[in-house]
Amino acid sequence: MIWQGHEQKAHALKVAIIGAGWAGLAAAVTATQAGHSATVLEATHAYGGRARALKSLQNCTLPDGTPVTLDNGQHILIGAYTDTLRLMRQVGVNPDDALLSLPMALQFPDGQGLRFKSWPTPLDALGGILGARGWSFSDKASLLRAALGWQRKGFSCAASLSVADLCCGLTAKVNAELIDPLCVSALNTPASRASAEVFLRVLRDALFGVQGGSRLLLPRVDLSALFPDAAVAWLQQNGAQVRPGHRVQSLQMQREVQEDRQSKLRAGGWQLDGEPFDAVILATSASNAAIALMNSASIATESVAIQIQQWAALCQTLRFEAIATVYVWAAEARLAQPMLTLRSRSQHPAQFVFDRGQLGGPAGLLAFVVSAAEGDRATLETQVLAQAQAQLGMTLHLLQTVVEKRATFACTPALQRPPARIAPGLLACGDYVDGPYPASLEGAVRSGMATANALPACHAA
Repeated sequence: MIWQGHEQKAHALKVAIIGAGWAGLAAAVTATQAGHSATVLEATHAYGGRARALKSLQNCTLPDGTPVTLDNGQHILIGAYTDTLRLMRQVGVNPDDALLSLPMALQFPDGQGLRFKSWPTPLDALGGILGARGWSFSDKASLLRAALGWQRKGFSCAASLSVADLCCGLTAKVNAELIDPLCVSALNTPASRASAEVFLRVLRDALFGVQGGSRLLLPRVDLSALFPDAAVAWLQQNGAQVRPGHRVQSLQMQREVQEDRQSKLRAGGWQLDGEPFDAVILATSASNAAIALMNSASIATESVAIQIQQWAALCQTLRFEAIATVYVWAAEARLAQPMLTLRSRSQHPAQFVFDRGQLGGPAGLLAFVVSAAEGDRATLETQVLAQAQAQLGMTLHLLQTVVEKRATFACTPALQRPPARIAPGLLACGDYVDGPYPASLEGAVRSGMATANALPACHAA
């Protein structure tokens, strides 16, 4: 909500956002738009959290001497990520320039698999299913029957169902070549233990939510340029404060009514390192947020301490999945498409490979993605290089491997995620916070926006 005139001033709050990832920056932009005074505190000197360029590796060079900037993981968007796309435009990033838009495709190096048609939604999906290469009539029929059944039920199911349970009626080929890679890419959790409820919600938005919702949007710029850097610049231009290298040491409940020149603080406000704020939004990881809050609970009032402890306990029940991105290079390396699906198994763990040379990077640079990654870095690298040789016929030079050990929460059935509200004037946002989406860029952005929009009600509570 954006307030105007006197109403805007009456509801303006002094707000601290701890963390400058996608969720925190979305919260800061939304709060600033609403007329609040926002201050973003980031412990590092990099913006974007788990979706950013690796600034420390900007001097990295390919074997031929070409400099290259790598990301801390390969991310994709889809057309259904409407809030992310809208916020990118708000801060001055044109998605048409920054993202390569392609029909949804889960195709393998041999050309088999599914590729949607460039038709209106939902005919694009129907055309893709009917035209899937390497699929028999029974394969296609099983998917069409299941998809129609999901649509009739409003893309909803029992919270206890796993994706594997949901798709048990599909043929083995459809499960292996569509459901498994789609599930692990969207939820970063294997189908055998992934939430069918969340999976269906993503399918609904992609297939029936908006026109073009299923389209793949592949970044043609580094992840910092895609949103975080532009968001920080926009915030600074619009009166917000951004403080990099500021690690919060103390978060305390404000017990007394205090005043300063900037704001009038009511009882129930918060102090960060002695600085008063009307409200605080924790936009850090779940584990970091829980640790910070448990330290605060010991000096809060009893009722607030109980709320903090209950919220932190929910955070501690979350389990996490790793994502590994293996960057490799060869002068002659080029894929048939900017993104290909790979046949993943125990000795060949990558599910996808991206041709960064077709996405604005140097020719020959490829990124292999291992979602729900297991095992040590050296083993993953050896396996991915062998997989490239076996499935792509390429001998590649290892450049860099990035492993995010706690990249996303495990999106399991009936999972209870922490709510956005922690206590009066104290909120949280992030892709792990309770919401409709799994751990994704859209999930983070939606959480940040929703939390910022809830500021007045939370502060008054």
